[in-house]
Amino acid sequence: MGAYILRRILLMIPTLFGIMAISFAVIQFAPGGPVEQVIAKLTNQGGSDRLGGGGGDAGGSNFDAAGDVGSKYRGAQGLDPEFIKKLEKQFGFDKPPLERFGMMLWNYARFDFGNSYFRDISVLDLILEKMPVSISIGLWITLLSYLISIPLGIRKAVKDGSPFDVWTSGVVIVGYAIPGFLFGILLMVLFAGGSFWDWFPLRGIVSDNWDQLSWPARIADYFWHMTLPLTALVLSAFATTTLLTKNSFLEEIRKQYVVTARAKGLSERQVLYGHVFRNAMLIVIAGFPGAFISAFFTGSLLIENIFSLDGLGLLGFRSVVERDYPVVFANLYIFSLLGLFVGLLSDLMYTWVDPRIDFERRDV
Repeated sequence: MGAYILRRILLMIPTLFGIMAISFAVIQFAPGGPVEQVIAKLTNQGGSDRLGGGGGDAGGSNFDAAGDVGSKYRGAQGLDPEFIKKLEKQFGFDKPPLERFGMMLWNYARFDFGNSYFRDISVLDLILEKMPVSISIGLWITLLSYLISIPLGIRKAVKDGSPFDVWTSGVVIVGYAIPGFLFGILLMVLFAGGSFWDWFPLRGIVSDNWDQLSWPARIADYFWHMTLPLTALVLSAFATTTLLTKNSFLEEIRKQYVVTARAKGLSERQVLYGHVFRNAMLIVIAGFPGAFISAFFTGSLLIENIFSLDGLGLLGFRSVVERDYPVVFANLYIFSLLGLFVGLLSDLMYTWVDPRIDFERRDV
C-alpha cells in the first residue's frame, strides 16, 4: 500500500502542473485583464482616482492625460505611457508569460500566493477568512444528504417496485433535474420577503448583532439564516446517493449469501444490517470525501451568490469578474491539490471498508 500511495502522490505533480498550465494559457487570451480593469476605472472616473486595495498606489502621482500611447490595452489612449508601464510592473505583466508562470509555480510550491490585486490582504488570509462559510455549507449538505439518502435508498431497495418506490423515485428525479439555484430563488420568493411570506433572512450567515446574542440565541440565529440555502442545496444533492444506495442494496440482496442467511432463520433486519449493509455501503461510504468536496467547492457557488453568503464561491466569482488573478489561481491550485488528495483518500477508504480490496496487487 505504501508504494501505491507514493505512486499516486508522484502522479499528482504532473496532473497539477497540467491544470495550472492550461488555466494560465487560457487566461492569457482572456480580455479585460487587471491592467485594463484599472484603466477602465480611471477613465470612467476622470482619471483622478488611485488604485486601492492590495495593489497599492496606481502610479504614485498624477499622470499626464494629454499623453498618447499606442497601447495594447483598450481605453489606454490618452494615458501616460510611463503610468501604463508602472501598472504592468505592479501586476507583474512586465515579464514574459513563461517567466511569470515559472515564478508562480515556484511560489505556489512554497504556498506563497502573494497578495490580492485589489484587496489589501494576502491571498491565503483572504481564503482562510472566507473558508468557514463554505466549510459550514459543505459539511451540512453532505451530512443532511447522507442522512436522507441512505435510509431512503435502503427503504426503496426493500420495497422495490412498490408504490412507495415509484413515487419516491419521481420525487428524487424531479429534485435531481431542477438545479439548486432555482430552488433557492423559489424559496427566496416564497419565504424571504418576496411575493409571499417574510419568515427568513435574505442575506448573510448570521445577523449583524450575532456577537451580542447568548449562545442558544446564536445557534438559533445561525440555523435561521441557513435554512433556505441548505434546503435549496439538499433538494438536489441527495438524488445520486439515494439511487446509488438502492442499486447497491438490490445487487447484494440477490446474492447467494443473503439467501443462506435467510435460510438459517435470521430476521430480515439481521440480514439487512448484519450482512448486506457493509457490502452494499462500500461505494457510498468510500465516496464520502468526494461528496463533501463537491458540496464544498461547486454546489454552493450560485447559492452563495443568491443568498449573499460570503464564502469561497462568492469570492471566486468576484475574483474572476475583477480579474484578480492571484486569488483565482490560488483557489484553483489549493482546490485542485485538495481534490487530488481526496481522490487518494477515497481509495484508502475502499480498503478500510473492505480489506479484500488491495490496490497494491492491481495491475498498473
